[in-house]
Amino acid sequence: MRASRISAAAFGLMAAMPAIAAAQGGEGGGGLYDINTGLSAWTLLVFGILVWVLGKYAWGPILQAVEARESGIQSRLDEAAQRNEEAAKLLAEHREQLADARRQAQELVAEGKAVGENVRREIEDKARAEAQAIVERARSEIERERDQAIEALRKESVDLALAAASRLMQENFDQEKDRQLVERYLGEMRSA
Repeated sequence: MRASRISAAAFGLMAAMPAIAAAQGGEGGGGLYDINTGLSAWTLLVFGILVWVLGKYAWGPILQAVEARESGIQSRLDEAAQRNEEAAKLLAEHREQLADARRQAQELVAEGKAVGENVRREIEDKARAEAQAIVERARSEIERERDQAIEALRKESVDLALAAASRLMQENFDQEKDRQLVERYLGEMRSA
């Protein structure tokens, strides 16, 4: 309401200006370069009122809107800078994690190779040991069978010798006594 009264007063002064100018200057009017102080004063007064009205009712909201927009833009710029910093930190962390994952993968591969090599070596050693054990068992079995064969051959040779001797003599000796005699003789020959 106050603004409308001020506007009405300003328009009334502007409408009265030509009449005031005519009363001061007379009929003849002035030249192009004549200074009319009354007109200048009223012009300055109207200009001052216009600036005051615009300052009070128009520039304040315009400046507030511009400041609000500027602060909004600045806050968005600050937020974008902050997000860029966070993104840079996350990217650095991601790169570190990726490098760490690669390093761990390489360590696991190297460890797997080492474990595989150890398992291979253990299997080879076990196979060699088993083969050696089989060879040793075979040797002991062969020696045992050879000893049994030799013992069987001795017994048979004793029996043959006794059979041959008894035929030669045509007399039947005591077989147990004869066996002991031949075995003792063979033992003496073996030790000699």
